[in-house]
Amino acid sequence: MQSTLAVISLNTILRNTALVKERAKTELYAVVKDDAYGHGAEKIALLLEPMVRGFAVATVKEGAALRVAGITKEILILTPCLHEEEALSASAYGLTPSVTSLAALRLLERAAERFGFSPTAQLKINTGMNRYGVRPERTGAICREAAEAGVLFTGVFSHFYAPENEAAREEQFRLFSAASGIVQSYFPAAVRHLSATGGILAGSKYNFDAVRCGIALYGYLPEGFEGKLAVRPAMKLYAAISQSGVFTGGGVCYHAAGRRYQNLSAVRLGYGDGFPRSGKIGNENALCMDAFVKRGRAPFGARRLILSDAAEFAKKHGTIVYEALVNIGKRAEKIYV
Repeated sequence: MQSTLAVISLNTILRNTALVKERAKTELYAVVKDDAYGHGAEKIALLLEPMVRGFAVATVKEGAALRVAGITKEILILTPCLHEEEALSASAYGLTPSVTSLAALRLLERAAERFGFSPTAQLKINTGMNRYGVRPERTGAICREAAEAGVLFTGVFSHFYAPENEAAREEQFRLFSAASGIVQSYFPAAVRHLSATGGILAGSKYNFDAVRCGIALYGYLPEGFEGKLAVRPAMKLYAAISQSGVFTGGGVCYHAAGRRYQNLSAVRLGYGDGFPRSGKIGNENALCMDAFVKRGRAPFGARRLILSDAAEFAKKHGTIVYEALVNIGKRAEKIYV
């Protein structure tokens, strides 16, 4: 088998999710965007559906794939619809789009009028992250227009930009509390959610009616919260020995060898599999697109454990665990145990 092999423990993900729910003591949106951080969105969503309120994904396409896979609970689309056809698809698949600006609201209004559907959405408030969201002082005006246009806000949410920073966290909590109160004055049943993993670990006061959790489900915690919850990594990555033999000539892949070796082995994994070319894997700085070389001999075709801790890997390679998981999961064949 030429593919890298991601072996994913479903029991570990169930255990991690139970720990998050126990800590949060409120309803949970499981974040399964970007193929569940490389772990396989459809499989993970089907596993977790009995335990959660709903799911959060990045795009309408991701949400539609979950519906096709059989998911029936709410699916929140975190990116605003950018075309009227996307808003139609969201409605057709029973997805919940995010309204993040007046422009996003009016696009949803136009799509509903053009295609004849009753629009629902969740409202995103920008409390300081400045990625997506309506300014807090515009909350009332947005809600008023939505209500007049027949757009139902079923939820309101925001996102901590530095949950480990108490002063920043408290200011965002204050802004969200005020804005979400305005939303509920127009839409009393709107669910409020502010905390992702870091917010959950920062304290229960931030959890409101629900929380959104991604990285902890897969066994990792954000910076500043290391060791605060006993989650475990769910994925291990294996790759096969694709050549093994005697060192010949003067190079190792695209580099001149810094010394002479007795034996070298090629491993079928490279930067095409999501591993940074600048990083050192094995014994040599010799990462190619689809292979790298390490010292010593090994049986042809044998599989070797390449990664079991993405946080340690990310630290060594100058990235973050989120990026590492998404990248290494893209090309790997997934096996669930």
